Amino acid sequence: MEKHYSVAIYPPENIIAHIKTMKEQLATNIGWFNSKNSVAHITICEFKVMEKELEKIKLRLFKIADSFTSFQVHLNHFNAYENGAFFIAPNEDSKLNLKPILKKTQEALQLSNLKKSNDPHISIGRRLTPENLKIASQLFTSIDIDFLCNSIVLREFDPIKKQFFVIGTFAFNGNNQPELIQGSLF
Repeated sequence: MEKHYSVAIYPPENIIAHIKTMKEQLATNIGWFNSKNSVAHITICEFKVMEKELEKIKLRLFKIADSFTSFQVHLNHFNAYENGAFFIAPNEDSKLNLKPILKKTQEALQLSNLKKSNDPHISIGRRLTPENLKIASQLFTSIDIDFLCNSIVLREFDPIKKQFFVIGTFAFNGNNQPELIQGSLF
């Protein structure tokens, strides 16, 4: 059976809890909105594959994550997209460190149906009306969050709860494996 999966970066629990409080505060002001109940994360990609393909995916994620080195992420401002997404954005240094993680992970999966993210951020709300975007930007004016990015997670979509849940965590170990070069014995 084909299932829906996502690869993401999770901040630590205390930041997830803080962002959940922000989402609840926004909901108090505007009512329910898309991604209200979503756990805070930075999306790398989404895809659908048959369950039997999952072990290959996990192995690819393990290998690519094993090659990454941990780094600090600094989220320091809010922004919005024209499609109604209101989000927390990283500073330029963090964005420069996150983008290769997104790109290399996407490439490592070798999937043709990949829905890629190329602008790292943590969504507060999605598909907000212009009025609700304005309310969000008035409610949340400053932010200053730091965390150590030291892993990626694989998540599976629960069609009943309409949420993703983590099914695997892949640690950054800084193991830059040299490419195999075929040489001659003689």
